[in-house]
Amino acid sequence: MTPAARRAAGRVLDRLFTVGWCGFVYVFLLLPLVVIVGASFDSGKGYAAMVFPPEEWTLKWYFEISSQQYKSLALSVGIAALTAVLSVLLGVPTALGLVRGNLIGKGVLSTFFRMPLQIPSIVVGLSFLNLYYAIGRAVGANPAGTFSGLVIGHLFHVTPYVIGTAVAVLQRFDLRFDEAARTLGATPWRTFRRVTLPLIAPGIYAGALYSFMVSFGDVPISMFLTRPGYTTYPVELYFSLESAFHNSVLASSTLVIVFSLLVMLLVQRLVGLDALLQSRGGR
Repeated sequence: MTPAARRAAGRVLDRLFTVGWCGFVYVFLLLPLVVIVGASFDSGKGYAAMVFPPEEWTLKWYFEISSQQYKSLALSVGIAALTAVLSVLLGVPTALGLVRGNLIGKGVLSTFFRMPLQIPSIVVGLSFLNLYYAIGRAVGANPAGTFSGLVIGHLFHVTPYVIGTAVAVLQRFDLRFDEAARTLGATPWRTFRRVTLPLIAPGIYAGALYSFMVSFGDVPISMFLTRPGYTTYPVELYFSLESAFHNSVLASSTLVIVFSLLVMLLVQRLVGLDALLQSRGGR
């Protein structure tokens, strides 16, 4: 075999390996979701509550989703959306201070702001529960089991995601863009708004998206900070599965999967997932 033929054969093998490995990863990640979606259409007359592939197709479980699950889903979306916005408002200025500020001990501060990621979520939830009870004893108003109490608990846990992504993109930011704007007479605020912010926006979007997903799917923190009748969607599903399995859980989970897919498609349309994953701060 000639050297050219060997190189061509090597490229073919590399391509086959890449396609095969990517296919395996996709199947590994998506197969559980396919099982949930498929089982949600089963009539439930089989020997098990969760049957895949469906033995008899039906949509009845989608009409038996409880109103409490819809309320919990709306609550989770609201908490996650507000948490994402607040985490950006807190995280971006913090990242600017860590990267561009003349602060003493920036390394220690950076470690401090990453600390919530190292603490188990169940410990965070228990800590906030005790803090809220202490506040209740002190001022007579306990934030536990309230919308604001849940947002604060989630905000503590997800803000490091925004700080991390914003710091990463700011560290790769080319300061010559800011210098050019200042040279042309732009004020510091106008430079930030018209130059810096658009260039670091993909990193901010990525952090906000991570915050939304982590907040929406959180169970340990929410489990401590909710109350009966006022639970987030993951906690509601957890309690439903703990008491008695019902196929309507599969149906509502399918709706959430579709909702998540639509969110990702919207992000791809508005921002571009490649921009989120490969943001380079203007380089």
